[in-house]
Amino acid sequence: MNIEMIKPENLVYTKTKLMTDNALSYCPGCGHGTAHRIIMEVIDEMGIQEDTIGIAPVGCSVLAYEFMNIDMQEASHGRAPALATAVKRLWPDKYVFSYQGDGDLAAIGTAETIHACNRGENIVMIFINNGIYGMTGGQMAPTTLPNMKTATSPYGRDVKEMGHPLKMTELIAQLPGTYYVTRQAVHKPANVRKTKKAIRKAFELSKENVGVCFIEIVSNCNSGWKMRPNEANIWMEDNMFPFFPLGDIKVDGQLITK
Repeated sequence: MNIEMIKPENLVYTKTKLMTDNALSYCPGCGHGTAHRIIMEVIDEMGIQEDTIGIAPVGCSVLAYEFMNIDMQEASHGRAPALATAVKRLWPDKYVFSYQGDGDLAAIGTAETIHACNRGENIVMIFINNGIYGMTGGQMAPTTLPNMKTATSPYGRDVKEMGHPLKMTELIAQLPGTYYVTRQAVHKPANVRKTKKAIRKAFELSKENVGVCFIEIVSNCNSGWKMRPNEANIWMEDNMFPFFPLGDIKVDGQLITK
């Protein structure tokens, strides 16, 4: 065969160079790996690798440093918004984002989250909500659903004794310092595309000094939920999504009325 007659393959996808070659250490089926990838794809496609600084605290999110080939800084548990604020104010021309779980952002770091959003810091906040403390043993989190079983609510969350789940995204959307607030997911290709589009929009807006752009990603924790990955995704659709509905909540500084 004439080698010159062989046409090159149509390359439809290649891994972004902003993901390291380290093997992902997350549990099989976890949404963190997909979230990492699309964040890095956005930064790569925008050509802002040298101008982006990520902040990740303790929890499953702390592993981000192993996989994201950008400048990263670790924060104490819950303090990522405070550290992101400091970085952005020192380097106002940089793209600064925090990457946090629900136990971190909605419990240990509630004050930091609320006040950064209320001040309207020009940062992007990415919030992974799986309704549980994943890394530390599957304890009940502020986002744990009513009657949901965890290591510290083995008979299910009793709202009379343990309080109601916290809808952090709806809460911070009420604050005047937030400009773009949305809730998405990464368990199916269509959802991945929507989430990536939201992340791109948030990074683009962060250069306009309009305030906080906040993206919640509802994900699973099949290990903490004691389910197989596919079962966890189905359970998430049936239980998490009705309580944490997907879609934009605040766009261009205006709450979306449904």
